[in-house]
Formats: sequence, structure tokens, C-alpha cells
Amino acid sequence: MQKRHFFALFIFLLGTVALHAQYTIRGAILDSASREPLVGASVFCQNTTLGTTTNREGQFSLELKSGGYDLVFSYTGYLTQQVRIHENTGRLEILLVKEDKNLGEVVIKSSNEVKNGWEKYGNFFLDNFIGSTPYAALTDLKNPEALHFYFLKKSNKLRVLATDPLIIENRALGYNLRYQLDSFVYNYNSDIVSYRGYCFYSEMDGSDSIKHVWGANRANAYYGSKLQFMRSYYDSTLAEDGWMISLLDENDDKRFVKVDNYYDTTYYGPVDSTTDVEIWYPRKINIAYLKKRPEAEYLKKFGLPKNVLTQLSYVDILNPIIIKENGYYYDQKDWLSQGYLSWKNLADQLPYDYLPDR
Repeated sequence: MQKRHFFALFIFLLGTVALHAQYTIRGAILDSASREPLVGASVFCQNTTLGTTTNREGQFSLELKSGGYDLVFSYTGYLTQQVRIHENTGRLEILLVKEDKNLGEVVIKSSNEVKNGWEKYGNFFLDNFIGSTPYAALTDLKNPEALHFYFLKKSNKLRVLATDPLIIENRALGYNLRYQLDSFVYNYNSDIVSYRGYCFYSEMDGSDSIKHVWGANRANAYYGSKLQFMRSYYDSTLAEDGWMISLLDENDDKRFVKVDNYYDTTYYGPVDSTTDVEIWYPRKINIAYLKKRPEAEYLKKFGLPKNVLTQLSYVDILNPIIIKENGYYYDQKDWLSQGYLSWKNLADQLPYDYLPDR
């Protein structure tokens, strides 16, 4: 027990220092066939405000706050690449492959494409991608014409693809988003929505008064978010930060039992000699955030009584996930959530480099 507490204290102290540390990632982006440098190629950390472009030699240098990131490389006419990086990542040489435009045209002209797809599915897409929260009401998709909708009869799924990055304006949090949508899928059989892509945030310009509003909204979005949950788990401060985890009873699929020790080695531990931590639960967990009540809009949408006091989410962790000190975790596909956290979509999400005022 003392050893576990010592480890938790060590991780907390190290993580506190690390969040204020920085490191530099360097490299070059070249054409995969000719090895010619690609000038002005985009380099950014997914779901952050951190990005740059390549110089005349195709080289780039990016200062990052300590933690883990998915670094995304893109250039017009080439396939996007993604590389997971950390403090010990060496110099990168990225060889981008030219995109097969004919293949893209075949996909877009597929017979599965729904005519008038935006009119039929546009609002559904927005509710499940941007969200249906109060902040979503202040978030706009500026180029819906980039979207194409496909209904797959055999699998009973709706799939949405985009021909261009989606341009999104979030006036609630003060961010402009450029989202390269890989795919959006809704499974009618399981009622599960999943989407993936590459998102880059940039700060909006505004007066001091509106920036104050954005700051307050960002803090409100942060506390009780998945980002805060991951950081709290990493820092071993779950209980202090207002989180409670219960595990589905092994013999009763309708009963959850509070976990006594979130840092028991059954669920939690260090990763090799790194400062990363790994978490895993063998069955579904119930995650409660106790410091805020759910919004009235959430209760109304899901037909819940007005006297519900806590924000409840149900999560399946398919495989152990690794958490970095900035709250980045992987593999993200292994985290499946229902309930409150799944209600918070793009309009309520913050970049990984966001830090609340202390």
C-alpha cells in the first residue's frame, strides 16, 4: 500500500513539473517518389492549437508542451499521415504519398450516396458530431457542402465522408476548428455513433470582455470532461477532483460496485520505465463526476428526472489504455462511452494544450 502511494505521489509531482516543460520535434516532409521537399506542408498536433508549416527545404520545427501527441502531416494532393510522438521521439523524415484522385472520385460517385443527403441527415450529423449542448448552439459548420452521405443497406449503417476539411466556428469557446473528417458512422442496429479525423484548433480574435467569457466557458467545459478525467487519473487525484468509479458486478449485470482503490495494480500501473500510466477495467465502469449537476438540456434530451445530481457515464475499455501527463491517451478507439460524456461532442471539447487557470 505504501509503495503504491509513493508511486502515485512520484507521478503527481513529476507530472506537475512536466506539464510546464517543453520539448522540440524536428523533421522534414518529402515526396515519397522523388524525395523532393514539400514546401508549405502542414504539421500539427491533433486536437491542439500547436502547428506549423515546412520551409523551403521541407523542414519543420515545433515546440511542444510535455506530453504525448498524434502529429499530423498533410499537403494538398497527398495522403495525410499521422505519427504518435513523445519527448524521446527523434528527428522525423515523413514521405508523403500522392493521392489517387480517381479512387476518390469512385467513392464520391458511389451508388450508395444519398441524394439530398444534407437535407435528410444534416441535423442528425450535427447533433452527433458537433453536439446538442448549449455550446453546440453557438457552433457552426461553415462548409456543409463538403459532406457526402451514404446509406449501407447490408450493414444498416449511415456513413459520412468529406471532400474537404470541415471549417467549424465555435463562438462559445473562442476557437476556429479545421477538422479533416476521415469518416463518421452511425450503426442503426446498435445505436452507436463513431467518428474519427484530424482536428486543429486556432484561437479566435476578440475583445477582452469576450475573451473573459471564453475563458469562463472553457473552464466550465473542462471540469467534468474526459480530458480532466484522464489528467486526474494520471495525477492520482481522482477523488479530490470529484470523480468516482464503479465497476459492473461480475455476477449481476445491473449492479455497479464502487471501486475502493482506483490505483490498485489490477486497474492501474506505470508503463515500463516511462512516466506514462496504464488503466484497464475487465468490465463496464460507471464514471460519476460529483462536483457538477448535469445540464437541463441533457436531462430533457434523455428523459431523465430534474433531480439527478451527478453526471453519469458508462464506459467500456476494450484494451488497456495509456495516459500521458497532458491527458492524451491511446488507443482512443478502445474507449467506448455512453451517457453524459458521450453527449459532449466537438462543441464542448478542448485542445490537449489547454490548461485551466489555477
